[in-house]
Amino acid sequence: MIRNLVFLSLIFFLFSCKTETPQPPVDKKAIVDSTITAFQKTLLEQQIDSVFKKYHFNGSIAIFKDSLPLYRRENGYSDFKRKIKIDSNTVFAIGSVSKQFTSVLILLQMEQGKLNVTDKASQYLKEFQNKEYENITIHQLLNHTSGLNLMGGKLMFKSGSDFFYSNDGFNALGKIVEKVTGKSYDENALELFKKAGMTHSSTGDIFKGTNFASAYLGNAVNFQEVPNMPKRLGGKEIGTPAGGILSTIQDLHTWNNALYGGKILKPETLKQFMAKSAERRHAIFGKMGYAYGIMLNIGKPNSYFHSGYVKGSPSLNIYYPDTKTSVIILSNIADEEKGKGMTFKPHIEVKKITDHLENTLMQLRSEH
Repeated sequence: MIRNLVFLSLIFFLFSCKTETPQPPVDKKAIVDSTITAFQKTLLEQQIDSVFKKYHFNGSIAIFKDSLPLYRRENGYSDFKRKIKIDSNTVFAIGSVSKQFTSVLILLQMEQGKLNVTDKASQYLKEFQNKEYENITIHQLLNHTSGLNLMGGKLMFKSGSDFFYSNDGFNALGKIVEKVTGKSYDENALELFKKAGMTHSSTGDIFKGTNFASAYLGNAVNFQEVPNMPKRLGGKEIGTPAGGILSTIQDLHTWNNALYGGKILKPETLKQFMAKSAERRHAIFGKMGYAYGIMLNIGKPNSYFHSGYVKGSPSLNIYYPDTKTSVIILSNIADEEKGKGMTFKPHIEVKKITDHLENTLMQLRSEH
């Protein structure tokens, strides 16, 4: 690691020095960029391969810099019983990574003048038309500051005064989308996938493909298949707007580039989507900022990310805007008896690796 950094620093130094002997024009930036890319690929291969080996990781991990793949590896089975291997076309349940799609659907309706995030949810949904819920706004549902836990229950706190993560809040947002568009959430989601260029994504309710990664609890030796997947994702326990979208590595990479590249939302709306408007203490990833269905690093590097978990399917999607880099981790087995902290150990380690690499590259660029 240190040797690689020293080598990279030397490359920057050599190309920043002036030479007395006349030389033909050299595209220094292109050479430096290619050197950085080679450095990234080597480092990522060494470190993330070790994560696969250490945790016997069953799933797929990929890293892209804009359209350039820096790292990609699939390992293990999408179907443990029939020994079908995970490949580049495998479709995974992405859990709460789904929330950013619901947020974007809300913001698209705002762009069309059908709603505003400052509106009260009670304007659209009867279940919010009571004394307890009447002042909850769409904004508060989007950043989990509504105080809502489960629909029908008492608020955890006065709306807008604190943070409490609520799947029911996002399912309510899905109902608002349905209300103002006159179409089902599934129809709206499919339209959004098409707009983004995502060709292999669906919702659990309407999935008809053959490449779905069945979800399992336990480990590769002693496993139990989660029943009724992916249909169960649309049920009351989870809810499609909160955690019922299915996707692939490539489609999530396409989504990141389209969303943060300004191809989905208008510039001012995208800023609103990404703006930190709350803070949370995540049980796995610690303290962070929260925007509209996405989390933000507090401090460096700049990143937008969200983890996801439905039984047997831990996931993580990260985007580093400064380098246009996507990091996507999808899996289909979790040993719940060991706790979510252990389930997400590979995800935590990969995020630490890519956070550190991102900071290193940004520092080198600023120095040279």
